[in-house]
Amino acid sequence: MLLAAARNNAEWCDAVVRGHGAAGEFAPGVWSSARRTPPLYPDAVSLAPGASAAGLVAAIDTDGPGSCSVKDSFADLDLAGDGFEVLFEARWIHRPAGAPAAAGSRLEWSEVTTADELEAWEAAWDGEESTGLFHPALLGEDIAFLAGRADGRIVAGAVANRGGDPVVGLSNLFAHDDADTDAAWAGALTAIAARWPDLPVVGYEAGDDLDAAVRAGFTPLGPLRVWLHTA
Repeated sequence: MLLAAARNNAEWCDAVVRGHGAAGEFAPGVWSSARRTPPLYPDAVSLAPGASAAGLVAAIDTDGPGSCSVKDSFADLDLAGDGFEVLFEARWIHRPAGAPAAAGSRLEWSEVTTADELEAWEAAWDGEESTGLFHPALLGEDIAFLAGRADGRIVAGAVANRGGDPVVGLSNLFAHDDADTDAAWAGALTAIAARWPDLPVVGYEAGDDLDAAVRAGFTPLGPLRVWLHTA
């Protein structure tokens, strides 16, 4: 399940990167993009324990402008000698298919289906405005942008992606105003179960968000690290 979670997350990163004209590449034990990726998205993701740190760094652009980062999916890489430092640590999480439903959400949940809706979703997720990070081409069979609305306004949301192994990845969960985080987890999971009832859900979280995931029925798996190039 840990391998499936890492692969699923790399599939999501690859989809976002391709929306910006870059071409990510899957190779044994690693996903990488030779071209700098959009903000908040890694330039490489390890897909199996024991990936080559040297090979991973050689596959990405550490010299171009902007931030370069690596998702160390098994927290077993040492990239300090290559000019990286640990940005944050988290835990992979897993919720089995058919797990008991969490407490309900008072929000109205639906999938984003148009470019205008996606722009509004991104603005709500960002808390300010849409920057075009999420391209409308992402709206498809294997990716669902989930929106929780109150009085027609998006106040909570998440992304679900069905990629790689037979799991659904849950990421980018947010809740604003009085839409509490626990209700957002409940609403997102209910929407995922309606679309993919037979698939387990995976992702990663840290801190208070990890605590909320556990309350929603997730079990923590192994650790991961994100490294940021600073040299």
